[in-house]
Amino acid sequence: MHHPAPRSGPCARGACPTIERIRLKRRNFSALAAASLGLGLVRTASAQGTPVAGQDYKKLSNPSPVSTPAGTVDVVEFFSFACPHCNEFEPTLEAWLKRKPPGIHFHRVPVHFLQNYVNFQPMYFALEAMDLVDTMQQKVFDAVHVQHQRLDKPEDIANFMAKNGVDAKRFMSVFNSFGVRAKVQQGNQLMDSYGVEGVPTLIVQGRYETSPGTAKGEEKALAVVEYLAAQIRAGH
Repeated sequence: MHHPAPRSGPCARGACPTIERIRLKRRNFSALAAASLGLGLVRTASAQGTPVAGQDYKKLSNPSPVSTPAGTVDVVEFFSFACPHCNEFEPTLEAWLKRKPPGIHFHRVPVHFLQNYVNFQPMYFALEAMDLVDTMQQKVFDAVHVQHQRLDKPEDIANFMAKNGVDAKRFMSVFNSFGVRAKVQQGNQLMDSYGVEGVPTLIVQGRYETSPGTAKGEEKALAVVEYLAAQIRAGH
């Protein structure tokens, strides 16, 4: 039976989860739990109004320049196919991508921690290279979290792709290509430059970080992203 993961926080490095056993540990967990369980803590006006720095999002201590077309704002989701919180977030994220404001350049980066990242990173970038993310992203999450497929061997990955109408031979060629290895390396460098410690994490314009855990909700996190993007476009 599939047990949906709790939505209270991200999957942290080395803490969340193996597919067979979901554990929730992270830095500052006790503070997060206190906030999410309402132990005498009262949300400020940001619950219904303007997002608050340090509460709904944080400014990165090591902001990095981004390369986006003029007038656009870069938004990147760091995620893992092994992460139950990313799995829970995906339907909300995909719905938002269909209605996100113009001028937001969105992309994903799979992280180099959590179970099976050695395969999940090139799997994602191969899907991206073949323009199959929209078709296959949710199917991969379902395979891992609902069907409990491990997808940790090349033949298992190839069979999974073939069953979903993907040319398995071509996919595995891209999966093992120099271009995908380069994308994995670039993604790792970007993740480390931002100091990402948990997933899902959203980085806006290389300057701000939020997440469903930080913003206390999936829709709230995306509303924070829209707010920050608007502020950046306005020159703030």
